Amino acid sequence: MAAMPQLSSVESVEPKRSPEFRAGAITKLARLHAEAEETARLANLLGRSVHAAIALPVLAVLTIGFADGDVARQLVWCGFVLAVSIAIAVAYARAIRRPFERDALKEFAKDLSAILLFSGFAWGAGAFLALPAGSDPIAAVLFVAVPAIAMAALLREREAVFLFLAPVATLASFASVLRPTGSGAIDAGLVLLVSAAIAGGAVLADPHRERQMPAMLPLR
Repeated sequence: MAAMPQLSSVESVEPKRSPEFRAGAITKLARLHAEAEETARLANLLGRSVHAAIALPVLAVLTIGFADGDVARQLVWCGFVLAVSIAIAVAYARAIRRPFERDALKEFAKDLSAILLFSGFAWGAGAFLALPAGSDPIAAVLFVAVPAIAMAALLREREAVFLFLAPVATLASFASVLRPTGSGAIDAGLVLLVSAAIAGGAVLADPHRERQMPAMLPLR
């Protein structure tokens, strides 16, 4: 009876992985990690947007409390700010139904970008409507700086600060020139200087500034 041949070694049945396969797997893993990180940032932005919606009308009430201006014009301005808060609340309510779906969060980020741009114009209009003519230059600086710093602290995204701050600084500087307090150009320059400092601080404080993956998305 013939003896059964014995295998001197066990051959591996697992196919060899090519360098291209390993590189593709690493690329896919990196993409999944980036998507998970983006989803987490967008989810955090969704949660923090509620605080911004509450803070803006509170700051508006405090502004008209300290500014001795025309009541009717101030109420119109408060209506603009309240519309911003309502818009944020509507966008939040729509997105919170699917809080961990990336597409829903990205759509919310687009909506919030548009809302923040509008909110900058709405708040900046207060330089004409809420602040009385002949206001102290410090009042104009605080009018720009306080809400911008609040938005930076609450939303923690530099793009959010830029979208809000740019129209606020523009309108406030125009108001300083068109309704001068004695040295309109200097006051406008001071407003722009403080705005630039806030924008620079938002960039430096952003832990993701080295990564090309902003949470705020283009307006399209």
